[in-house]
Amino acid sequence: MLATLLHRLGRIPTLVRRATVLPFLVRCGVALCGLLATAVAWPTELLASQFVLLPLAVAIWPAVAPRGRGASFAALLTVGGWIVDTAGYDSRIALWRVLSLATLLYLGHTLTALAAVLPSDAVVNLDVPGLWLGRALIVVLISAVLTVLALGLTEDLGGEAFQLATLVGLAAATGVTILLVRLTRRS
Repeated sequence: MLATLLHRLGRIPTLVRRATVLPFLVRCGVALCGLLATAVAWPTELLASQFVLLPLAVAIWPAVAPRGRGASFAALLTVGGWIVDTAGYDSRIALWRVLSLATLLYLGHTLTALAAVLPSDAVVNLDVPGLWLGRALIVVLISAVLTVLALGLTEDLGGEAFQLATLVGLAAATGVTILLVRLTRRS
């Protein structure tokens, strides 16, 4: 195990020399999304303390090693920070924070997927990450509009109608999940 680690560490200078601009920028985008999501989610008291190094290191982990479980772990840690901030520190849940956290997590996730399939020494046209980000931004925009509309409806509905809409939404989400599981088992 030590020999494998030393071999991988010995390859770092070669990887840095061979790296090209666009794959490097994609990984920088992953790191930026992770750092910003951490800054939005975690309580400012913890970010200003000595405990900030662990969340920041986990936030940039997917940029360094995009082909592992780092992106999932970073997203879970970010959501955990959000829960700590809202439940533990009684921070107000603001719409801008919810939307920016969702946007940053999604962009970080999709850029990590791109970085995982894009070798660090690949010569890539600018339209590849451009189209990738364009589709991701369309998804973010549609999600943000639907979120704002749904929040507007929750204020209008209230009471039993809101509970009914919640149950119908949960049933629909469960149905879609079951359908997707069955479709993946067929293929």
